[in-house]
This record gives sequence, structure tokens and C-alpha cells, in this order.
Amino acid sequence: MIEDVNILVIDDEAVIRDGCVKVLTKDGWKVDTASDGIAGLEMIKAKKYDILFLDLMMPGINGLEVIPRVKDIDPDVYIIVITGYATIETAVEAMKRGAFDYISKPFTPDQLRMGVRKALDNKSLRLEADYLRREQEKGLLAIAQEKSRIITILNCMPDGVIVVDETKRIALYNPIAGKLLKISGREVIGEQIASCIRCEDFCLAVDEVLESSPAKHVRIAKEIEDEGFPPLMVHIAPVQMEDGRVIGVVVILQDISDQKMLEKIKYDLLTKITHEIKAPAATISQLLMAALDGTAGNMKDEQRNFVTRAREWSEDILQLVTDLLNISKVESGLAVQKLAPLNINEIIGQALDLIKPQADKKKIEIITDLSNDLPLVNADSNGMREVFTNLLSNAIKYSDEKTRVSISSRTDGDYLKISVSDQGFGIKKEDITFLFDKFFRVKNDKTRYIIGTGLGLPIVKQIIEAHYGMIDVSSEVNKGSTFTVYLPKKINHPE
Repeated sequence: MIEDVNILVIDDEAVIRDGCVKVLTKDGWKVDTASDGIAGLEMIKAKKYDILFLDLMMPGINGLEVIPRVKDIDPDVYIIVITGYATIETAVEAMKRGAFDYISKPFTPDQLRMGVRKALDNKSLRLEADYLRREQEKGLLAIAQEKSRIITILNCMPDGVIVVDETKRIALYNPIAGKLLKISGREVIGEQIASCIRCEDFCLAVDEVLESSPAKHVRIAKEIEDEGFPPLMVHIAPVQMEDGRVIGVVVILQDISDQKMLEKIKYDLLTKITHEIKAPAATISQLLMAALDGTAGNMKDEQRNFVTRAREWSEDILQLVTDLLNISKVESGLAVQKLAPLNINEIIGQALDLIKPQADKKKIEIITDLSNDLPLVNADSNGMREVFTNLLSNAIKYSDEKTRVSISSRTDGDYLKISVSDQGFGIKKEDITFLFDKFFRVKNDKTRYIIGTGLGLPIVKQIIEAHYGMIDVSSEVNKGSTFTVYLPKKINHPE
């Protein structure tokens, strides 16, 4: 039993902080709070905490940026993400960076307490495993036979746990793991995982950790969807001796079927709502366009100005509906649907055709510098087209007339590097931090009349990250901006 449990809550909402303190202190746990990531990091430097509740969406430094900094200060702290914008994708990203679990706002006091107890159970198991590891003369199989209390702890855990030794044989597992991996009721202790677990992606992930070099300390957090098995979030960590030798792995399995179902329900609902809005909005836009063309008779200049402005806003509504649907699709894991080998230059060419009328209207020159020997990438063509159309459209939209926009492609180490540059308004350094936040828009005298939804760049970033890539921004006010996309040459996705 772990005594004197210290908990830190980092959240910019005072009501969340106060609520957490009120609930958690009733169980005898000591609770401190911080209103932002910077303050929280300073508190972690000054005091040892067992558990950290961390809000993802905070001004300034966000939760995803805080996680690796916390792990640098104290790698043993258990981080539980709390957010009102939780999706499977954000949860996966947080866990890849070192988070232990997450709960969604609004949450109940019982959910909060369950998160603490789950972390403490896991810590007890880890401490016990550390103790057993020090018994260097014994293998994991012998330890499993002698330490019945470990099995008791495992059997009480809400997640699946399975331990595999260095020869890829099952050392022990709890009932939840048996159910998820379909090995319940079978004599599999001591058996090779490949011979009794028919989940190929699971076996490959275990192999990757076992076969990694001691210097790399490879840990894996990934989502697995194999035919015949429920969707699983899998966390795999090596068990190492003091000399760095890996003698096995511990695997935590979480069934994410319910989360997947909720994401699909959310996407289906938003699809229906946006469809109901999009049809009348498109009709209004067409009628206003007909009026401007003189179908309903001649208009005075003042009337024409009113109708023109109304049509612009109707187009903005249509774009907002489209962007909401797109970002919901991305967050529901549908950004990568049809993977195929792509020539990225061909996708760029299609994007250039789409934005040409926009460039011609502002007399902006488009300059291309595309390498002819780029390797193919395994990607979704619609997603890639969306990325480059959006970046090129933004470059034109936020530039003055008669300027230049350029796009280049080349290889850069293990990546394809595609850059879109403009001679436009530029972005302040402090605004770049928030550039990929939903609904954020740079506001100044030059941009205030430019219509937009603030969802384009978040969609771009999530599509790129779904393809295991990244995006970088450099900008100087009144001189222009460059958005650089990096895509790995060889992208491996689970089947």
C-alpha cells in the first residue's frame, strides 16, 4: 500500500482545480494545484508528486508540450490527462509522450478517484516488479510461479496485463488479457506467443521491444486493430536488469471499443447536422448569386453591396460546415482511408489547378520547384490534396496582389520535404504558438476582413500527423511565411 500520496492538478479552470481538491482530499490524498503549465513545472521541480492530472487545452504551453518536460524532471510521475476535447487520437498522442491514462470532462468524483487508484495499482505493480527484477538469478517464469501476490494484483486490475520473457514465451497474464487476446481457459504459460496468440500486430510489437538495443529503451504505445480482436490500445515496456539486458516485456492492454463507437456516433451525428445546414446554405448562396447576375432585376449600388456581402457570408457558412465535417472525420480516425503509392508532385499539381483562379484574381505568380526523382509515398490522395490546397490557398489569401507564392519539393534524409512560401502579411512570433489551435485566427488590420473559419490549419496538421509526418512554420511580419511539410519516405500503417 502506497502511503502519503501527493497529487498535482494543472488546469486553467479554477472550478476544475477546486473540485479535484475537494474530492481527492476526502480520501486522505494530498493535493496541490497550478493554473498553467509553467507554474506546474516549477512545482514538480520543487516537490515529488506521485500523480499529475493535466489539462490538454491550456493557453500558452499546452498539455502535450508539458508531458515530455514533466518526464524529464520526474520520469516516475503518473500523468492522467483531463480534457473536454478527448479523442482516441489525442489520447494516443498523449500516451506516446508519456501519459498513463485520460479522463474526459465532465467527469464524476468516482471517475477521478478511479483514475488515482488505477495509477496507484499500477505503481504498486511496478514497484513489485522492480523488487523482483533485482533477484537477478531468477527468470520471469520462475518469478511468476513463486509470487502469488503479483497474480492477485494483476487479477484486480481493470486492464489486461501480460508478461512475456526474453524467449517470447508467456510468463503470466491476467483474466482481462486472456479475454482480449482470446487465450482464456487454455494452458499457455510457457508457450511461444506466436503459437497461441493469433494477433499478428501484437506479436510484431512485442518483437520490436524485445529486439531493441539496450541503449534505446524502446517503449511502444499504439492502437491495434486485428481481424477477430477488439480494437486495443497497447502499451509495451521492457523489463531490464541493472546491466541493461532486456529479460522480457510487460504489456498493458486496454479495450477501446466503446471509445471507437462513441467517435463514430459523434461523426455520424455531425455528418447529419452539417448536411441539414449545407443544403439550405447552398441554396441561399445560389439565389444571392442569381440576384447579383440580374436575374431578379437591376439593383442600386447600395443594394448590390448588401447582397454581395450576404453572399460572402453564406459562402463562409458553407466553408465552416465543410471544415467542421472534415475535422470531425480526422478526429474520428478517418483521415487515412485509402492508402496507395502516390507521386506527391502529381498531388501538388492537382492542388495548383484548384487554386489557379484564386491566384489569377489577385495577379499572384505561382513558382514551382519540384524535384523529379522523389520516391513514392504510401498515403491517402484526398487527404494530401486537402493539405496542399489549403496551404496554397492560405498563402494567396494572406498576400497582397501582384506578389509571389512558391512551392518546392525535395528529399531531406528519411523524409520528403514540401515547402509553401509567400511574400504575404507574415505572422507574429507569439501567434505561431496558437496557429494550429481550432478556431484560432491571426487578427490585425490586414486580416480582419478576410473570411475564414480557423479550422483549415488544424485539419492540415492532423492529416499530416495521421501519415506520421510533421509540419513546421517560419514567418516574419510584412515579409512572408513558409509552411514546411515532412512526410516519411516509407510509411508503415497497420493493415
